[in-house]
Amino acid sequence: MHFDYDSGRFVQTESGGERPAIVARDRHLDWAQLQREAEAWCDQARRLGLGADMPIVIRGHKEAAFMVALTGALMLRAPFVPVDAVYPAERLASICQILDAHLLYDAAQGRFEVLRDGPGMPLAEKQLCYVMFTSGTTGQPKGVQIGRESVQGLIDWMRLDFALGERPVFLDQTVFSFDVSLYDVFGTLALGGTILMLDRQDAASPLKVATLMAEHGVTTWVSTPSFAQQQLVNPGFTQAALPQLRTFVFCGEPLPVPLCRQLRKRFPDVPLLNTYGPTEATVATTLLVVEDAMLATDAPLPIGRAKRDSAVYCDEGELCIAGPHVMRGYLNRPDLNTTRMFLRDGQRGFRTGDLGTETDDGLLFCHGRIDDQIKLNGYRLELMEVDAALATLPGSRGASAVALRRPNGTVARLVAFVETGSDDPALPAELADWKALLAARLPHYMIPSELLACAQLPVSVNYKTDRARLARLYETLNA
Repeated sequence: MHFDYDSGRFVQTESGGERPAIVARDRHLDWAQLQREAEAWCDQARRLGLGADMPIVIRGHKEAAFMVALTGALMLRAPFVPVDAVYPAERLASICQILDAHLLYDAAQGRFEVLRDGPGMPLAEKQLCYVMFTSGTTGQPKGVQIGRESVQGLIDWMRLDFALGERPVFLDQTVFSFDVSLYDVFGTLALGGTILMLDRQDAASPLKVATLMAEHGVTTWVSTPSFAQQQLVNPGFTQAALPQLRTFVFCGEPLPVPLCRQLRKRFPDVPLLNTYGPTEATVATTLLVVEDAMLATDAPLPIGRAKRDSAVYCDEGELCIAGPHVMRGYLNRPDLNTTRMFLRDGQRGFRTGDLGTETDDGLLFCHGRIDDQIKLNGYRLELMEVDAALATLPGSRGASAVALRRPNGTVARLVAFVETGSDDPALPAELADWKALLAARLPHYMIPSELLACAQLPVSVNYKTDRARLARLYETLNA
């Protein structure tokens, strides 16, 4: 039994209904229960006026009902707009206003809320699957409109090139308002698998993560590299303890070589998949299966090659993407669409804002954000390149460079933090010569002026290393 995305129906319902579909902290649903609850959700939504092309805001945090609502929206062909409960009420209100949304579903309460008088109105862009809101530079969230054809391409790509096997069991820990989670959502539904949803409480405990993975037979790990790095403090995070794990899939951040080496030691037979792509290109757009030869040096890993039916290339040093998986544009933002989108051979294209290079045989590299390129003492440098060098320091610890800025926005100093797993403010003994070690890899102007210890690198709600919080931590330590 599985969910057919194209028709919006559950199929092969004569068998497999007893298999687990959703495993959440609040309750578990098998496939037959998921079908019944999704159909009931659709009936209630229709009575409240929800129809095709009308957006439905879904708010919550890893409740089973959140996954039911996502499935119901797919059945109604109503674009879903996920908003995790960790975001403040002001962000939710802003999103609802931008959408002119008529209806919200509160997954924690299991109920619909009518947001305004009058009937629901379809979006101007038709046949959208979802609208994902990302942070805007002005503080106003931007609505990324992803068409149904783009999601079908994602599903086909996962089925054909990820080697996930039959009925994969996905570890789902990223919030649903971060598009990496859609690997788990669409992979579970289309492949008839299971989604194990970790809330923030369980995800914060490496011991709990491994216990739940073993209990529910997780086969497919999907996360940012930062979240995987956190699990290494658990000596039980190994292939021997988790024999059913078949695949690591990474996205959302650069994948460090030292992390790959550690994972290869602990999971020698489990493939490591590195994927890259902005929200505007339907989760990801390139794929690399990491090979042992790539780990022989500390050179940054490539991000792979473009997915099927798409193009990824460099234009004056910027990574650009073209293909049917590129978004239909930002909602109500013609100004941004004009500057970021283009047509290439009749297909939608998007300028990512990421620095990149490409080898002669089409292997792609990402060198960080254009806006993460800073100028310090007259030199231009990329924070991601400093991060890559920090990751090679003894101990294979997580580390991050931080640009400290003056009130006028110019960079005054470059410092770095290294994760030690201890509250001791002193650096581990093996890092005593850290400057000399970095000097063997970096020019003098890229070496941080200080290296500070922290128990654990702070991460955002999307489990990406949070440089802004590190900058505030530095200010606190030096107040």
